[in-house]
Amino acid sequence: MRRLGTLGGLVAGAVLLSGCSLVATTSSPQKVNRASVPFGLLDKTIPGTNQGRVVFKTQPVYIVDVSGHLSASSRIVPSPPVLASVLRQLILGPTQLESKLGYTSALPKNLVLLSASLKNGIGYVDLATSLSSMSRTQEVLAIGQLVLTAYDVGATHGLKISVAGQAQSLPLPDGHNHMLVQRSNFQSLLNN
Repeated sequence: MRRLGTLGGLVAGAVLLSGCSLVATTSSPQKVNRASVPFGLLDKTIPGTNQGRVVFKTQPVYIVDVSGHLSASSRIVPSPPVLASVLRQLILGPTQLESKLGYTSALPKNLVLLSASLKNGIGYVDLATSLSSMSRTQEVLAIGQLVLTAYDVGATHGLKISVAGQAQSLPLPDGHNHMLVQRSNFQSLLNN
């Protein structure tokens, strides 16, 4: 019986506290005094660092235009650009405005980038799932998006794509397949 009383007291306390709020609500935004913002969150440098700053840069990513060709579009990424962060921006697809103008992406919406790195001018991209379940045309466009975007980040000697660590033979626009694909293989897909 004593346990039930304690449990009942805890439940009643929880119900009473659930109605409380520590933050007052208002119907419109309120200006916050700079002096009341803690931890240096409004400083020009990153709090807790030795004057650390984040600088951003625009970086091209390639999306599919209304004619079905690849076209460069800008994304804002931290500087210096890293292959993984730029490819994540590419995977997000076209912006709302670009979508309204008819731009699309051949990359699947649920594509997961496991890792992306550069070594000696070659980009190494590891995906969670294969692109081979797509039609060949869409797969070639998707690989073209990855290759051209990676080239502008520093993969000047080509790109290798693996799925869960297994290297993939990648289709090219000319009908051949290669393990290492380069920008020159996908020049024909660009909207000139």
